[in-house]
Amino acid sequence: MTRESTALRFAVNDLRRHTVTGAALGLVLVLSAFLMTTGAIVLERAVGSVDRLLEQTAPPHFLQMHTGEYDTGALATFAADHPEIESWFIEDMLGFDGAAIGWHRPATGESGDLSSSLIDNLFVVQNDEFDHLVDPAGQIPHPGPGEVYIPIGYQDQHGLQVGDSLDIRTDSGTHELQVRGVVRDGQMGSSLSGSIRFLISPEDFSALERAGGGVPEIIVEYRLTDPTQVSALQDAYRAEDTLPDNGPTITYQLIRLLHAFGEGLMAVVLALVSLLLIAIALLNARFVIRGTLEDEVREIGAMKAIGLPSRTIAGLYLAKFRLLSLGACAVGGGLAVAATSWAPIGAAEAPWTVMSVLLPAGALAVVYLLVLTTCRLALRRIRRIEVVSALVHASLLDQRQTARRARRQARRARRTTLTSLRGSISTRLAMIDLRAEARHWVLLPVVFGLAAVAMALPTNVLSTFESPRFYASLGVSSSDLRADIHYSDDVDRVHAQVLADMRTDDRLTDVRSYARVLYETPADGGWETLRVDVGDYSGSTVEYLNGTAPATGEIALSALNADELQTAVGDELVIRREGAASTVVVSGIYQDITSEGYTAAMTGDVTTGATGYVIEADTADGVDPATVTIDRIDAEPGATLLPTQEYADQTLAAATGAIRGVAVGAFVLSLGVAAGMTCLFLAIRLTRDRRAMGILSAVGFSTREIVGQVRLKTLLAVTTGTALGLAVAAAVGEQVIAVLLSLTGLGLAQVTLVPNPWLVYLIYPLTLIAAGYLGTVLLSARLRGADTSSWLRA
Repeated sequence: MTRESTALRFAVNDLRRHTVTGAALGLVLVLSAFLMTTGAIVLERAVGSVDRLLEQTAPPHFLQMHTGEYDTGALATFAADHPEIESWFIEDMLGFDGAAIGWHRPATGESGDLSSSLIDNLFVVQNDEFDHLVDPAGQIPHPGPGEVYIPIGYQDQHGLQVGDSLDIRTDSGTHELQVRGVVRDGQMGSSLSGSIRFLISPEDFSALERAGGGVPEIIVEYRLTDPTQVSALQDAYRAEDTLPDNGPTITYQLIRLLHAFGEGLMAVVLALVSLLLIAIALLNARFVIRGTLEDEVREIGAMKAIGLPSRTIAGLYLAKFRLLSLGACAVGGGLAVAATSWAPIGAAEAPWTVMSVLLPAGALAVVYLLVLTTCRLALRRIRRIEVVSALVHASLLDQRQTARRARRQARRARRTTLTSLRGSISTRLAMIDLRAEARHWVLLPVVFGLAAVAMALPTNVLSTFESPRFYASLGVSSSDLRADIHYSDDVDRVHAQVLADMRTDDRLTDVRSYARVLYETPADGGWETLRVDVGDYSGSTVEYLNGTAPATGEIALSALNADELQTAVGDELVIRREGAASTVVVSGIYQDITSEGYTAAMTGDVTTGATGYVIEADTADGVDPATVTIDRIDAEPGATLLPTQEYADQTLAAATGAIRGVAVGAFVLSLGVAAGMTCLFLAIRLTRDRRAMGILSAVGFSTREIVGQVRLKTLLAVTTGTALGLAVAAAVGEQVIAVLLSLTGLGLAQVTLVPNPWLVYLIYPLTLIAAGYLGTVLLSARLRGADTSSWLRA
């Protein structure tokens, strides 16, 4: 019989004899492998999905949005002077406010509008060169007259279906289109994008142009022969004063990042939770090995006595954990593949590549190698076992180590102050024993501490993303209501009317107006467009990373703008508008998730010449912002009104949806792991402590008291670990999450977690402690009918 077959038989027989411990440890390993593999698959699928979508749609490498007049000849000359430009074109768009776009379903009579959406609604025709809008199958549709393809996000958000009618209110009446299908948008398909496109026929586009009511915009789009030259092209574009620049500039890298943000963040959080579970699995593997060695020390001594080398003996025990780890990785990996194939990931179906196999396989290999390395280190103790101590005293320690441990435990018991506490002798004895045997009981607090962190962190991230306090740190005011005015023939007139109406509404207080004004600032040898919100910031609730809100003669910059302009608080910045230049001082830097993160703020009062306006207001006590919004929507047809909470929810929809699923999964898995590990720990602990329990029974302690001691010690260990875990999550959670968010490149350099205290600090710990105590009750219940005299013979 070969050494390998002997080790395999030994492993199988050992697993049969220790079914409970093997199953519990195997469960944790399966969950660890499942989460680690799921995170790897989600990350690979998300990246692959984005790559597939961008391959199908071919978005521009560099684009410049613009509103107003422009010189086509200057654009043609610029393209001719730059041979790195492979192709380019000008896309015409018509923008309509969501309140001007209604829908109805002829089959049922249902109807509604898009007024609840703050995203800019742009109507376009299909592009021939690149930047295509594609259907779910990846094909390029061409709608006929009277047909429209809606953004796929609106299908979920507003419940629109194929066959519905879209009614667009124009200056000449209502233009009706039938929904023919949905399209995916490589350029504007992310929930973090501020705009979205509807695909219509050239005939309908011309009809909407003639009808009026829509705001014409263009996008100048470029594809390069070498995408790495985007920065150089962007600098060259800025240096030309004759080119259109009245709008945001976006690059291919930013488009790709916005698409991958939601699933990427989910993958990162999944990996974090899986690492915590792997840590639990490694701790328990080490604990199981120590327990196995103590239980089978005589057998190990006998094998050493007949001449088997320590390495061979360790190999026999390692075979068990090899088998367990391989099985767990196979099951966990299979479950991960099944789970991710059932739930679609990303905006397009990602192709299967070599990385689709290598990345999950690598994650499983990491789990397997970590477990085996931990087991090898724990099994090195076999080399220090002495034959005499093992056979005569059934001890892993030699006589000197045994005496030293006995003296240490005696000192701990003598100097403890627990004997002065009130309570029964049984209770005090349990607490003294817990202190004396702290090294053996430390596993439970560590496991429950890690489980508490795994439960709390994803939930804290979710509650933070849903909190108005978090929005204040992302450039979003904490006002109750906001009205956006962009798409109107006369935004100045509409702004004045809406502002006057809102100020006369008794339900609204502290009505403030901010104008979006386009300035220019020097950048890389040219002038770069700087979008500045001008208004009164004296009572602004936006939180600043550095500095303060702007006063007269000052400007505050978003973090991305400050990085791009290489500007810090206290620096001077030259800005110009309509040829008139001035110098302002940077007063503060803030985070922002709106307008792709490139914004600025100045104090002033602009009532004419702005590209758009935002009006913010608070509601009086007892007034629901949603009610005010519903009442005022019809009265303000030129503005998009939304509760600020809903505005922020729409912006972060991708992230919150992804994290919500992770938070729920982490809660369930952590709870199950904690309960399972309690059972595993007690199964080994009760076996090891049978002689001590037999002595307690012999001196007069009842079985009920012995069971009570076990439950009390477990409850104290579980409670301590849970409390410490929550403390660690509160202390270092912000730093960990801030590092992860900063890696997204969206200008999120700092985050303050906003936990739900009732959930995280009351319901979660009580549930976790209850799960641990339930496992204790189930395991200790078998002691009640046991033959206590047999414990002395153990």
